[in-house]
Amino acid sequence: MLLTPDQQMIRDAVRAFAQEQLWPHAAQWDKEHRFPEEAHQGLAALGAYGICVPEEYGGAGLDYLTLALVLEEIAAGDGGTSTPVSVTNCPYNAILMRYGTEAQKATWLAPAARGEMLGAFALTEPHVGSDASALRTTAARQGGEYVLNGVKQFITSGQNGHAAIVIAVTDRAAGKKGLSAFIVPTHRLGNAGWQVARLEDKLGQHSSDTAQINLDDCRVPAANLIGEEGEGYRIALSALEGGRIGIAAQSIGMARSALDVAIAYAKEREAFGTAIFNHQAVSHRLADCAARLEAARQLTWHAASLRDAGLPCLKEAAMAKLLASETAEAVCSAALQTLGGYGIVADFPLERIYRDVRVCQIYEGTSDVQKIIIARTL
Repeated sequence: MLLTPDQQMIRDAVRAFAQEQLWPHAAQWDKEHRFPEEAHQGLAALGAYGICVPEEYGGAGLDYLTLALVLEEIAAGDGGTSTPVSVTNCPYNAILMRYGTEAQKATWLAPAARGEMLGAFALTEPHVGSDASALRTTAARQGGEYVLNGVKQFITSGQNGHAAIVIAVTDRAAGKKGLSAFIVPTHRLGNAGWQVARLEDKLGQHSSDTAQINLDDCRVPAANLIGEEGEGYRIALSALEGGRIGIAAQSIGMARSALDVAIAYAKEREAFGTAIFNHQAVSHRLADCAARLEAARQLTWHAASLRDAGLPCLKEAAMAKLLASETAEAVCSAALQTLGGYGIVADFPLERIYRDVRVCQIYEGTSDVQKIIIARTL
């Protein structure tokens, strides 16, 4: 996999921003559980929110490989900051690009692609995660509106997002074919029916909010229905490939930063009369991390390239997400081990990165689900 000069230029520009504007502040954002509005404004100026959206809708008109590059660099600066960017690009933008009407694209896609608002995706509920067909949230047609009622759980940007794609039941008797997708403005756009019931106190990614949302007689115009009634399940699943590629890239970015910290430390820290990097127990551990991380990166780029070519990549995206997320935790653990006692204290960044990266094996489909998907293709 070789990058074009344009892709290298974009990667380098985002890398410079992330290392100058995200990395130095990531520890403080983590400690304060603070959503960094100013950082997101800077990323918006770089065009990070509409990578795959055509220019006519406010995006950069690029591809998923470039999106993977961008998300890796942002995550290398701060994992939590990369998550809202990933969710806005895919599934939010991706669904509206594929299924939205021209009016929906103008109203809900273009502002997100320009970075003027954050998008969210509300599928998971307290009782159901991987089994998307078992949702309980309902959407009832009342004249020119739909009224949504239910609870959504673990919603990225549920507090700070401006609009969400919500999957709800419109026909209980139809099973999977009774789900529909809606564009729902959040409380930030004055929707009283979108209620943030709770912000989750999480292990990591404290700079990204994760919320439980109550939809309490939440009214949206009938024009906010995406596609047709009954297409919600298919619409929800359609963006998972791109989302998994994004989480794979995010995993690689966080692990890369952890590895960089460990290498720098190993070359400075001395034990038994020499830098610990010169001891094979350390250098071979780091070499193994570098090799595994590059393998995960290449598989992620391969999956992104298949998607950009319009070729099936369900298996490859699942493989990339599985390998990258599990490799990332292993790399972070090995990096932490290299620092010894300093690895577990908050004065050094590894304990934060280690916490941030763990969720990558859970959201956008757990590792177990990725294995099920892969196994079906064997």
